[in-house]
Amino acid sequence: MTSETTTDAVKASEPAAEAVLLRSVSRVYGAAPHAVTALDDMTIGFRTGTFTAVMGPSGSGKSTLLHCAAGLDRPTGGQVILDGTDLGPLDETALTLLRRGRVGFVFQSFNLVPALTAEQNVALPLRLAGVRPPAAEIRAALAEVGLAGRAGHRPEELSGGERQRVAVARALVTRPAVLFADEPTGALDTRASREVLALIRDVVDRRGQTVVMVTHDPVAAAHADRVVLMADGRIAEELTGPAGSRPRAEAIAARMAALEGSC
Repeated sequence: MTSETTTDAVKASEPAAEAVLLRSVSRVYGAAPHAVTALDDMTIGFRTGTFTAVMGPSGSGKSTLLHCAAGLDRPTGGQVILDGTDLGPLDETALTLLRRGRVGFVFQSFNLVPALTAEQNVALPLRLAGVRPPAAEIRAALAEVGLAGRAGHRPEELSGGERQRVAVARALVTRPAVLFADEPTGALDTRASREVLALIRDVVDRRGQTVVMVTHDPVAAAHADRVVLMADGRIAEELTGPAGSRPRAEAIAARMAALEGSC
């Protein structure tokens, strides 16, 4: 059985409303007596077309949550279902294929290839999948993030904000089921951060893109529909705004301060 058919064979009958679902997921690093529990029997779902920010003190498990949900790390126990596929039975090849086609990633460090132009960086995921995308499609992806005139520029010729927008275009070019963002504005100044967050918010509202973002910044988190606060590998609290509106940065900051004070 090929990796592709293996992926199809483990499709779970999950509600389409959940782009990602974690059921009783635990992740333990090391062995007793020095074992560290990063995720502790955690159950959480991320609904299709929503933007969730994950926050918490250092060591709370937020990055481990993202890595397990995205198939970058295997949980010690529990079940992760991404876009209807149970990740547990997949071998590494099948996981790679699933991530390549159904998952987008944006990281703080941009992770662009220095020798490639913006256009070539955006096309890279498709080329790795054996697809030769039309140039017009790639240029349209750059235009969508406001970089229509920068297609031929290499990363060193772009500002930090422009590099991150190239990274967003690259993450979205495969039309992923979920976009995972790990501190996407951590290396940017205030103006560039605002532009990147507005861009991510726009793809949620306009495309119905599902986004899960780890951040330490309450202002960044206030762009999300829901804020999940973590502590000791568990969900400590969830915040949403009144009547379905987004939570305010001030309220998020106050709850984070209270959480950090209790840790």
